[in-house]
Amino acid sequence: MLSFDASDAEYLDELAGYVAIPSVSRDATPETMQAAAEWLAAQLSFAEARVEPTTGHPVVRADWLGAPGSPTILVYGHYDVQPTGALTEWRTPPFELTVDGDVVRGRGVTDDKGPVFIVLKVAQAFLAQEEALPLNIKFLFEGEEEIGSPHLPAYVREHAEELAADLVISADGAMWRPSEPSLSIASKGLLTMNIEVTGADGDLHSGRFGGTVANPLHALSEILASLHSADGRVAADGFYDGIPDLSAARRAEIAAVPFDDEGYRGGLGVDEVFGEAGYSTLERLWERPTLEINGITAGGKYTVIPHIATAHVSCRLVPGQRPERVLSAITDHVLARKLTGVRVAVRPDEGAVPAYTIPADHPAIRAASAALAEVYPEQEVLLAVIAGTLPATALFEEVLGAKTLFFSFSTADENLHAPNEFLRISRLREGMRAWELLWRLLADGPHRLAR
Repeated sequence: MLSFDASDAEYLDELAGYVAIPSVSRDATPETMQAAAEWLAAQLSFAEARVEPTTGHPVVRADWLGAPGSPTILVYGHYDVQPTGALTEWRTPPFELTVDGDVVRGRGVTDDKGPVFIVLKVAQAFLAQEEALPLNIKFLFEGEEEIGSPHLPAYVREHAEELAADLVISADGAMWRPSEPSLSIASKGLLTMNIEVTGADGDLHSGRFGGTVANPLHALSEILASLHSADGRVAADGFYDGIPDLSAARRAEIAAVPFDDEGYRGGLGVDEVFGEAGYSTLERLWERPTLEINGITAGGKYTVIPHIATAHVSCRLVPGQRPERVLSAITDHVLARKLTGVRVAVRPDEGAVPAYTIPADHPAIRAASAALAEVYPEQEVLLAVIAGTLPATALFEEVLGAKTLFFSFSTADENLHAPNEFLRISRLREGMRAWELLWRLLADGPHRLAR
């Protein structure tokens, strides 16, 4: 077994330098994103690391292929982070790693800089102590995951032969909750769009023109209210096409997972949970698609009739749904409404992603379960579902023909994308041991990856 540092201090000092780079993919300078990529490349110097350009932010590539005849894996993660949001909501500066009891805080520390850091330290320990990795490993870290990976598909297709692997392991994709170790066997797909309602040529004084022209905000509100029925079901005909019925066996599996509805409700600060009728809270999270209104842009707190009103809408998709058919169903529903005095358009965003699944009996799931069982003895390894979306999974399956194993040591409660993002310090060491065991199991023995 590998030996890791006896103290966390050196690891945290090093991780602090990574977190200090404000690599917000939405609006950071190219120089900042380049600096984050170069930080990673320096950590991967043992594997001929290089920073390679895309038409957006660069990717970091590295390859250690010193185990001929052994399986090959591709390790994926990202170095970009979400915007900080309101700085007044942060307890500590977002780009200063701060120890707070048994956690560290900082933007990106759990999504995805800390989980990627774990992988780097494991690889470095193998080479320092055994002078080799147990199997062939390629590394691909991108800088645009938080904005939907818009330039990753072209890069992967162009470099498909170089990236070929028997399995992809993602350092992204948090465990479901901190109470037990978990592996995700599915993630939801994603479709986003704007619903746009246009009225007059420009904003109008609400006193001089009110009551004589249609208000785009009124019309948009009517459209949005029509998207769901009173029982929480999406009202667009065809939205649910292709989804298999939830079997009695699957419902029994989900019902067997300990889940506290009252604790869930209370933790969110809401009076009661709500969603599609006929399903439990956990069934809705794991098995059912959603349509959410994420924001509305129009006018403001001043007395005008806005000439345009736009709703930002997202759909999380489940297996069986095709993004293009869901878009068609929503578009047909929206345009079928008879609204006077306005023009309506549905404008989809690029980068729709279908849902992703990996079989529960896949060799990678078996190996990962065995690794987690050793790190967390006497705790059952839960097979969960990521209710969010990781765009690269469908891409890797389509282009590389490889399944993706989610193997992250962040957890979903660590304020990902929110102020005061944090990572449990214990996860660093637990993650290092688990990644070591996983690589050994995939390289040899009953869980060895087929080439």
